[in-house]
Amino acid sequence: MWNYVPDKTIGVAISQLEGSSVPHGLTLQLGDLVEITQICEDWYLGVNLRTPGLKGIFPCSYVQVRPTSDQERCWHYDDPVVEEATNVLREWGVIWNRSFVRRQREQCTMLRSAILDLMDWRLQLMTGTFTLDHLRDLRMRITSHIDSGNKKLGLDLVPRIDDRIVGPDTLGVYQLYNVHVASAEKNRNTTWNATLPARGGKNPEVRPATHHLYLSMRHFGCSLGEDAEVNFALYDMQHSRYVSEKFLVKVLKEGFSSYIGKANHSATLFTELGNADLKKDLYLVVQVIRLGRLLYTESSKKPLSQTYRRPHAVAVLPLAELLADAGGLGTLEEEEEREFPLKLYQSDEKDYGLWQHELVAKKSTSKFSLLSGQISQGVVVSLRLLRGELAALRHEYIHLLKNVPLTQKLGFPDVIMPGDVRNDLYFVIERGDFERGGKSSSKNVEVTVLVLDEFGRPIQNCLYGASNVDGVTQHQSVVLYHMNSPVWYEMIKVSLPIEKYYGAHLRLEYRHCSTKDKTEKRLIGFSFIPLMDRDGTVLPDGQHQLLVYKVEDQTRFKDPSVSYLQLPYSTKQIQSALAVQSTSSIGSSSPSCASFHRNSRESVTVAFYLCSTKLTQNANLLSLLKWKSHPERITDTLNLVMRLRGEELVKFLQDVLDSLFVMFSDTEGNATPHSGLVFEVLVNILSLLDDSKFQHFKSVVDAYITDHFSAALAYKGLLSCVQQCTDRVHSSSDCKFEPIQQCFRAFEILFKLVIQSRRLYARAILENQEDDDFRQYVQSLFATFNKVASLNSDVLVSTQVVLLRNIYTVVEQLSQILSQAESSKLLASLIDSLPKEPHPLIATARMQLVLTTVRGPLFTESSAARAILLATICRQLRLHLSQPLVMSLCTETLGHMMNFYRKMSMMDDTTVDNIWYRDVETITLATLGVLIQAVQSAQKTDSNVGPLVACLLSVLELLDQGHYDRLWSELSERKPLKDFLLQLFAVLKALARQGEHVFPSEWSTMHCVVNRVMLASLDQMTQPLVAYFLDSGWFDSQLWSNYFDLAVSFLTQPSLQLEKRTASQRLKMVRAQGGDMRVQMGFQILTMWNAIGDYKIHFIPTMVGPFLQVTLVPEPTLRRATLPIFFDMLDCEHRHRGNFKQVESELIDKLDVLVGENKGDDNYKELFNTILLEKVKSCDVTWQKHGKAFIGSITRLLERLLDYRNVMEGEENRDKRMSCTFNLLNFYKDEVDRRDMYLRYIYKLHDLHLSADNYTEAALTLQLHANQMSWSSQNLPADGHHSSQMEWQRKEQIYMKSIAYFDRGKCWEKGIPLCKELADFYETRLYDYGKLSHILRMQAAFYDHILTQLRPEPEYFRVGFYGQGFPLFLRNRLFVYRGLEYERIGAFTQRLQTEFPTAHILTKNTPPGDVILTSEGQHIQICNVKPVAEDHPVFDAGLVGFHEKIRSYYRVNDVRRFQLDRPIHKGPVDRDNEFKSLWIERTWLVTEHPLPGILRWFQVVDRHVEEIAPVQYACETVLSVNRELQQLASLHAAEPRRNINPFSMRLQGVIDACVMGGIAKYQEAFFNSDFLASHPGHLEHVLQLRQCIVEQVRILEAGLALHGKLAPPEVQPLHKRLVECLTQMKQRLKEWGFPSPDTGARYANSHGPSAVAHHHRRADSDAGIEYSPAKVNSSNPLLNTSLPMVSDRMKAQRSLTAGGPPSNRSSSSSSSLYGHLTVGEVGSEDEEDLYCKPSEILEKLQAASAAGSVPLQPIYSTSTTPRSTVTNVSRAKSPRWANEYIFFSPASLRDSGFGTDRESLSSNNPINSMTITRTPLSSKISQTSLAQQSRHTLSSPNVHDTVDSTPSRTPPRQTAPPLPPRSSKSSFDESFAGGCDASSPPPIHPKRVPKKGSMIPSNLMMSPEAIEAGTLRHHRPPPAPPLPPKSGCSASPMSTPMTLTPGPVSSGPPPVPPHGRPAINNSTSFSNPLDLGSGSGSLVDEVCSLLAASGCRMMSNGSPKSPSPPASPPPPLPILPPPDESLYSVETA
Repeated sequence: MWNYVPDKTIGVAISQLEGSSVPHGLTLQLGDLVEITQICEDWYLGVNLRTPGLKGIFPCSYVQVRPTSDQERCWHYDDPVVEEATNVLREWGVIWNRSFVRRQREQCTMLRSAILDLMDWRLQLMTGTFTLDHLRDLRMRITSHIDSGNKKLGLDLVPRIDDRIVGPDTLGVYQLYNVHVASAEKNRNTTWNATLPARGGKNPEVRPATHHLYLSMRHFGCSLGEDAEVNFALYDMQHSRYVSEKFLVKVLKEGFSSYIGKANHSATLFTELGNADLKKDLYLVVQVIRLGRLLYTESSKKPLSQTYRRPHAVAVLPLAELLADAGGLGTLEEEEEREFPLKLYQSDEKDYGLWQHELVAKKSTSKFSLLSGQISQGVVVSLRLLRGELAALRHEYIHLLKNVPLTQKLGFPDVIMPGDVRNDLYFVIERGDFERGGKSSSKNVEVTVLVLDEFGRPIQNCLYGASNVDGVTQHQSVVLYHMNSPVWYEMIKVSLPIEKYYGAHLRLEYRHCSTKDKTEKRLIGFSFIPLMDRDGTVLPDGQHQLLVYKVEDQTRFKDPSVSYLQLPYSTKQIQSALAVQSTSSIGSSSPSCASFHRNSRESVTVAFYLCSTKLTQNANLLSLLKWKSHPERITDTLNLVMRLRGEELVKFLQDVLDSLFVMFSDTEGNATPHSGLVFEVLVNILSLLDDSKFQHFKSVVDAYITDHFSAALAYKGLLSCVQQCTDRVHSSSDCKFEPIQQCFRAFEILFKLVIQSRRLYARAILENQEDDDFRQYVQSLFATFNKVASLNSDVLVSTQVVLLRNIYTVVEQLSQILSQAESSKLLASLIDSLPKEPHPLIATARMQLVLTTVRGPLFTESSAARAILLATICRQLRLHLSQPLVMSLCTETLGHMMNFYRKMSMMDDTTVDNIWYRDVETITLATLGVLIQAVQSAQKTDSNVGPLVACLLSVLELLDQGHYDRLWSELSERKPLKDFLLQLFAVLKALARQGEHVFPSEWSTMHCVVNRVMLASLDQMTQPLVAYFLDSGWFDSQLWSNYFDLAVSFLTQPSLQLEKRTASQRLKMVRAQGGDMRVQMGFQILTMWNAIGDYKIHFIPTMVGPFLQVTLVPEPTLRRATLPIFFDMLDCEHRHRGNFKQVESELIDKLDVLVGENKGDDNYKELFNTILLEKVKSCDVTWQKHGKAFIGSITRLLERLLDYRNVMEGEENRDKRMSCTFNLLNFYKDEVDRRDMYLRYIYKLHDLHLSADNYTEAALTLQLHANQMSWSSQNLPADGHHSSQMEWQRKEQIYMKSIAYFDRGKCWEKGIPLCKELADFYETRLYDYGKLSHILRMQAAFYDHILTQLRPEPEYFRVGFYGQGFPLFLRNRLFVYRGLEYERIGAFTQRLQTEFPTAHILTKNTPPGDVILTSEGQHIQICNVKPVAEDHPVFDAGLVGFHEKIRSYYRVNDVRRFQLDRPIHKGPVDRDNEFKSLWIERTWLVTEHPLPGILRWFQVVDRHVEEIAPVQYACETVLSVNRELQQLASLHAAEPRRNINPFSMRLQGVIDACVMGGIAKYQEAFFNSDFLASHPGHLEHVLQLRQCIVEQVRILEAGLALHGKLAPPEVQPLHKRLVECLTQMKQRLKEWGFPSPDTGARYANSHGPSAVAHHHRRADSDAGIEYSPAKVNSSNPLLNTSLPMVSDRMKAQRSLTAGGPPSNRSSSSSSSLYGHLTVGEVGSEDEEDLYCKPSEILEKLQAASAAGSVPLQPIYSTSTTPRSTVTNVSRAKSPRWANEYIFFSPASLRDSGFGTDRESLSSNNPINSMTITRTPLSSKISQTSLAQQSRHTLSSPNVHDTVDSTPSRTPPRQTAPPLPPRSSKSSFDESFAGGCDASSPPPIHPKRVPKKGSMIPSNLMMSPEAIEAGTLRHHRPPPAPPLPPKSGCSASPMSTPMTLTPGPVSSGPPPVPPHGRPAINNSTSFSNPLDLGSGSGSLVDEVCSLLAASGCRMMSNGSPKSPSPPASPPPPLPILPPPDESLYSVETA
């Protein structure tokens, strides 16, 4: 039961919850705040505060309830910054996760840091424990961080003002655009590490950037033994002077520590460094002064009676590196503090004053030496540059700058503020010159400085030696030892109140200091200098050479009767005449001065520098202030004042203005004789305030005007002077315009003075007196202004521009006296008086004036004034909007106006009576047309288009129905209305299509506003479209077409596609847009389309493509609404034209393009088919049948296009792209007959084939294009692949390219017809014998290649794709693939597995069931198929001497039919002779096209199954053997020098197999009355088998005869043995009742057509040739007799070098059995589990029987190499039975499923560590070993689960090796290009891919030495070892044993037998399959043993996936019988 929560409870989501997963569930994301309202057991009911409109339930465990204290602060979640940070964290988290998965390390690291920072700041903001200032800064930091991160990640940028997000609900379009621009500019150079704006106040533009240098002394590493002073100062190297005061750090003799340093203020801040100072070559100068004895000695321990300041050391530090980037835009306050170590240097004391200068300049470094006693580093300082206002920095760096003293700059800062007060006089003692005075040594002079007042009293504490020390009354200089010309260069600051400057003077007392400690300092003289001159000015800056007066008694200074002030103080005073007179008079008349004697050879040089805002050094300024004392000098004074510096004037600005206005007019207000000059001085002073350095003094002037100005009658004179100055424009020359312009620039302050004067006058007179005189003055003045403005002269342009820039301030001031309407009229008249075509500068100034007016109060505050100004402004906008120079000013003006009216519209009701409503109407009618034209022009040039578009949209935003009605009524004529609509449509269409070029894609808010305004405008524009261009009967297709284009462009623009956005972004966009605008626009399109009725034919087919784009938008509602438009188009075109060909053609064209652009999906295909079919069926139209066909065709095209698009990317999808391309080109050719599209996809397929090196297929693809052309001379236009040329030239070019491809693909038979056709064309039509010669040589080369070049025969594979997971073009379909060169089923399966990585490879070859066909997965079934050759003349049996290579091509090429054999048993199985029941299930497959073709695979279009009887299969087997013998005999007869070993081995194998009783099994099975009685229909096959056996004996006789002629002497013993065996064979045949070969021939002739009723079509590789028994007696029986089937092992052992049959198939494709062998009982579960070929097994058994029954005679070689030598066999194909002993060869192992690459041959298998020693076969082999082994193997519970329990044989997970190269020419090809010598090395086959889990007996290999020593002259791999026979036999002894050693061992894991089967011991022998009567084993036993021995495995098709391990543990391995040790001896290596 649900219960309410008593109090408001807030919880935090601690886990995510999908609301859809729970009924009535509430979606939660991590960190969401939820308000809990009810509870029920473990469930809460509440609201997510992130989406307060949704309520739902959620588990209690998913939230953490906040405590009460936290609930009190939950209001912080309502903070928009917190909410925004939460949403951003969620969005960034998803991106971070994606970047982490994609291994984007840099972005992942950066984003993680940004997320952590944002989380920390968000937490701080939510705590709410900071001050308001800190919270404000924190919000700014968070928002700036978010904006920077979103910009970096390419996310949406929100518009914000400060930290507040703004949107269209508060801002207009233009204002929103400006906010976006400002935000983007702010974030342009901002990074995540520097996101805060510069400190220094709310308005950083108040004053230029000011820098401050923080300094702290961290370490002083010198031990002086006495106290020391360390002085720091900034020094300007360029000007050789200090730029700052000194900062002093005291160091005690005990040393410097951080504690002492803090106590003594070891840190300071050098203040007020401007940008100009930072550009100087500044250095930090460090001076160390020792305080103590005059001469320091460590031995002296007496207490000090006198303390002297002695120079000790100096150091300098360049500051250029630190100050280099100070003027940049970066946030310098974030720069870290840096430490700098400084070395201290010493030099001679005579140059002490120049130490720092010379050390800085590096001019005399030899004079300096490192200070001794420095510990590691002399002085260590830390520096940090700060930027901003000093007050703000103290607040920000409160801990850093707390109690830190300030060291001021020597001078004023860049900006002097009115409140700045400073009164400092810097006094520098530079140098002195003193006489020795009769002493032998120089003096030690100390200077004492003190300031005395006019009464001779010292002024207390007014001298400062450094910035951080207290003032002193007396200051002692340093003492330079024994220096009569000392250089001190010591600076002292004098700080006095202003009133004490008058009469005060400085006195310098000079004392000699003795080295004796107890001796007092002796006074030797003094100098003095007054601080002010007699005229009241402070002494001028610069050097002053002071006179030195002798005095030895200090008391004389105190004698009131003695005064030295009457004496001259400087040499400059003496030089003046007045000084001379004064000196003479004083010297004679003043006895009091006679006691001070001056030595002319002694002097002291000092310097002054005044930095005061109260004192002046300028006498002219003082004369102005005291002009009344000298009225006759007013003119001179005023002229001198005009040349004064600004610093002097602004100090006394108020006093100066008072003096000027007193001189300007008399008490009656009348002008004085000096009024004009005073006005010029006033204008000159006011113009100084425009300088940035003094611009802040305008506030001082304003304060003066308000509080101190009292000239009530001055306005008349000021207005009169301004008018007179303006009138001078007409008479002034060019050089005299500057005073006039200066007057215009001072208008603001001048008219403030005028207005204040008029107000003062108004207060003094009666209130009812009118202002007519003032109005007349003003009107007269503006008449003068208008006259000047109307002049059109280049000379006056600059003056007119200055007037326009400053006139608005005049009007604004006048509006305080006059009405705003009157002031507006004055301004409007001035603007209108300007020329219509003014100078560009005047046009700019005029629009700037208009913009200022729009921003000003005249426009915004007074409706009357606005009404007057609006007409003028509109006229100017119309005039200048089209001018690029002033377009930005126009857009800004119009934008501000529309923002103003939008604010008014939000405050007032939208009624016609409102003033703003009429103003908007006026603006629209006046400017909208020009604005549209300006936007259209800007869109073409892409310049300044953003502000223009924003202005246009801001105008359209304010228009409502009434405004549009008024606009349409103004444009009532069709022509102007049409032009207007066309222009507006064009502008909006360009905006919709290129919106992201106008406004960046990140401005999602801006795009939402734009689309909203466009949608509303389009809705309004449909009214005149229908009213004027449809209902009136005057239809304009151009206008309607533009409308539809615009609507489609709007609907399909990228900014509206919600599918590309995240879920949160989609929700936000839908809310902002009020729904999906695409749906709204779609319904509007549908409404307008339905409205035009029969006019629809005008838009067919032009609008098919646009409407198709609309329907492809992935919005179901929109698709269902707009798809019926196509039905209307079909119906409309059919009614008007009788067909819909144009709609069909256009739809096909556009679909091909649009689907390729990733538009459309399967849902669209289904909707298209369903909706249009329903429309066609529901409407009774005449074209219903054609319509259904058309819809079906388009649906199929969509299916193919979607399939093609899905596989467009990825190398693994290349084959899929080929299939899709093939489907498309067939569609365009067969279904719609579109030649252009057909050719387009032909070349796409061609390019795909080239990329895959499928040259034959590429050539055949090109032939599709060539077949479309003839040899005419018609000119063809250029396309994407050919230039413009004649048709025969293009066809020739394609032919030559195809011929080259055929050559590279070794398909010369297809290139020869092209050569013939070209040769005929060259010879009979073109008569170009040069080309004819070339093509004939190429044709001849092709013929030669056919006979000499090696061509591997391709394998063919049947591939079935089953399951719903495949694309439609593959789903549940069967294909035949043509393999690559040397590609077998393992490599092919791996290749398909790569293409379909998720597919499951079916291990059985049975047809899949419905479960697999309907499953959602992917299942692939693969097996080999045998090609069946088509009828061709090369197979004519009458051809004599026919080259086999010619026929071999047609056996495996140009084939469409393929066969697949599967053995089955019918009826009871005879274990002694299974041939009786062994049937073959043969499946015939027919492909869609022959292979090779334009694809390497084609779909199977026909499939049927037939069964082959056992006797018929026996015929095929014997025929296959006969055929092979005939081929070998033909080859050796034609080439007697060919290696005879393959021929010998094959004869031996056949004859021995027959001796073993193979014929006996056939005799027992088929040649008996019981068989013929039970199978009368097989009589023909029995007779054929009988004839084939007889024919085989005849072939053997002829073969042995040929063999006897060709056999060398060493082979003759074997030949004799074969002759004996053949004799025995014939004898046995005779005993069995077989006729002799001659008799058999006669028998065949007598029983020809009558005995054999019909011809038999061969099922072997020569399928297609009819077989007739009558052909046996042809002239060449060896060439006309069928051969038996050839097994895989036999083919693997065929040696091409030895001249074997020229079959180049890479695997056993010539076998008649392809598929699975039935093993065991009929119908057993494992009947499909083994993949092998019966013919292969039979031939292996035959070979084994031959080896077991007859002793194998070795074929001796002439080489003396011992037979025991072991070799690694080459990978070339071996001849069948190429050796007398049958070992496992790599080739045979490869054919049995093993890999033969060198890696696998050297795998680390325990078997590699054994040595197999070959011994003579002198003992009998056990007959039961194989049978026992076979039965034991078959008795296992499950052959799949039989695994090796040995740990070392655990099957590893193996990865497939790479596929063999297909483009490079192998050594195999090269060695057989033109024949091969017997001594040449064997060819190397390409590397084969081992099947998974296969075990490779790599130790069973032979070395080249062994081969050379034996009979292996042809270098073939040895065959497999023989298995022991079942019957006893004797073996010929071996003279030399052979030892087999393993190959190199690799480091990989050991391979294991396939499917976990145990490896069969190599000693296991093969028995005769036809001699089963003498043993106990059956054929199945033999087969199983053979399969195990040869590595035959389950049909896994090379699948790389391992099977799932069984649930139960594996059973133990079966125990195998031990091998016969007499045959093999196994030794451990």
